[in-house]
Amino acid sequence: MSTVPSPFAVPALGSETRAWRYGAAEGPTLILVHGFRGDHHGLQGIAQGLAASAPELRVIVPDLPGFGASPSIPGRTHDIALYGEWLRAFSAETAPDSFAILGHSFGSLVVSAALAGGLAPERTILINPISAPALEGPQAVMTQLAIAYYRAADLLPERAARGLLGNPLIVRVMSEVMAKTRDRELRRWIHDQHDRYFSVFADPGTLLDAFRASVSHTVIAGADAFVAPTLLIAGERDDITPLAKQLELQRRIPGSELRILPGTGHLVHYEAVTDAVAAILAFLRASTPPGTTPFSSVLSSPAKEPSA
Repeated sequence: MSTVPSPFAVPALGSETRAWRYGAAEGPTLILVHGFRGDHHGLQGIAQGLAASAPELRVIVPDLPGFGASPSIPGRTHDIALYGEWLRAFSAETAPDSFAILGHSFGSLVVSAALAGGLAPERTILINPISAPALEGPQAVMTQLAIAYYRAADLLPERAARGLLGNPLIVRVMSEVMAKTRDRELRRWIHDQHDRYFSVFADPGTLLDAFRASVSHTVIAGADAFVAPTLLIAGERDDITPLAKQLELQRRIPGSELRILPGTGHLVHYEAVTDAVAAILAFLRASTPPGTTPFSSVLSSPAKEPSA
């Protein structure tokens, strides 16, 4: 077992997805799907926490196609259907027998699309799920501004587009808005993570496709596809999806659990890693329905309960 990631490549849809494994080389597998404009680094804290607390767990974190070290899928529009198809192919290659799946933010939409297409995990976990329409409600104006920003970049030559999309000032404003912690050192670290990894994408066109996908769908719309035991982890101060919509999502997914982390916003994966890891392990260790892989029988020592 190691909390140091082991990189590898996985063929999927005519391209090679780059992925990192934490924890055991073999064992019960949990696949983590990161959010929009991020890469595997965003979920590294959770992956390392899981590997340290449950060394028998095999945690796999890919870079989504077109982000981080993973190239785009050739000849395809990177819409939500494509990402769902990719996740089904990636899961079949990396965990053909059984697995649990976790999606953060945009990753929750990717997971939802994959489930609608037939993905069958033993357990499903969503962190900061996108449960509210981006083009409606209090965030509608900001979404329209973001759409104009990405469209403007798409009209520019690639070098100029990359300069606009990766503009440090714009990235910092985004980071300042989403970070809710008052811990100055943690805020500096969050900003550094966004500075380092928020602008690593294959090309502006793929980024625009993925952005359109991120603001055009919700997990609630695909709630009927969630048939496995499901855990929802939400931030109390999430500006992207208000708690009322997370509660609605819980009601729409029969038997699902909802953990609300106080004082945290859309960056649970940065601001509340310890609590998120504890909630995930407690969920995986719980008894499983008949006919499913008993994570509880292979995950040993009990998890520390989250503080809220």
